[in-house]
Amino acid sequence: MNFDLSEEQQILQRMVRDFSRNRVAPLAEELDRDHRYPAELISQMAEMGLMGVTVPEEYGGAGMDPVSYVIAMEEISAGCASTGVIMSVNNSLVCDPILKFGTEEQKQEFLTPLASGEQLGCFGLSEPDAGSDAAAQRTVAEDCGDHWELTGTKNFITNAHEADVCVVMAMTDRSQGHRGISAFIAPMKTEGVSLTPKEDKLGIRASSTSQIVYDGCKLPKSALLGKLGKGFGVAMYTLDCGRIGIAAQGLGIARAALETSLQYSTERKAFGKPISGHQAIQFKLADMATNLDAARLLTYRAALLKGQGVRHSSESAMAKLYSSEVANDVAREAIQILGGYGYLREYHVERNFRDAKITEIYEGTSEIQRLVIASALLKG
Repeated sequence: MNFDLSEEQQILQRMVRDFSRNRVAPLAEELDRDHRYPAELISQMAEMGLMGVTVPEEYGGAGMDPVSYVIAMEEISAGCASTGVIMSVNNSLVCDPILKFGTEEQKQEFLTPLASGEQLGCFGLSEPDAGSDAAAQRTVAEDCGDHWELTGTKNFITNAHEADVCVVMAMTDRSQGHRGISAFIAPMKTEGVSLTPKEDKLGIRASSTSQIVYDGCKLPKSALLGKLGKGFGVAMYTLDCGRIGIAAQGLGIARAALETSLQYSTERKAFGKPISGHQAIQFKLADMATNLDAARLLTYRAALLKGQGVRHSSESAMAKLYSSEVANDVAREAIQILGGYGYLREYHVERNFRDAKITEIYEGTSEIQRLVIASALLKG
């Protein structure tokens, strides 16, 4: 098995790493402090092809493979996890399902501007009473003959305040349970769509999160994404893709915390020598690096399978589960290595610590990932 990156992937990695270190990371503290959407960074990332990494060039994307997407996501997230999740949602939760299930007309109208970065997307699955239990949808899309009428509330929607388009799930036949869910493409400026104020969050504070309220929102019949009653399958496919993106975000957060720890440990002295010379610190650094590499390999495997067109539900769940837990562990250990300084904003690991927590929650909690993995094991 060859673990080497291709020449194209190496070039991408260098390009995005330079951009992240020189443009993204210097703004991260301000973006976090002010809850400010990084519009200038997203515009530059669009020019680099990062808002539609795996979308074919004919639809405005960069036409690269899923491993390249993981590479880019890790680099951006190492600089700023908020900027990383904005990129992840647009790529994984919006572009991916439209590319997979959309009609040619939908791809031309919606996918091309989304993949090129001209527009931004969001994904509407969770509801106030339907989080991990995604089948417990209450949002309804009523067939009114010549149009659909959407009514309900979507919760914890990343990119909601900046998005132009939402891929949203709604019940079209309540009697069928999860088989009565359908997917739709809903422009955010449609009459009957409103937003609640932005949530004040622990981490990823530069990305907006709020509720989307649909109150008799009229959509054309052409808004249906995929087949009627097949929306749950659309959602599950999309989450498989999204978990790769969040796994890559976890890699970036963990790597940033490790890099800060390494630098600090060689500069800070205790008992007459740099603390990197003490075995207690060396063991922490070794465990952090080993776990990060293991998480990266799991994430690359899931991305490779996706690129091969192979079902990757279990592998994506493993990658997301492990990477998110590694991100939290590494960020916590980074604060411990820095001691009191780790508790201060100046050294950024406190932001890594805050940003890491959500990776264990969105795109399916760690508990849900374990259920997905166990289900695959038991099915053989």
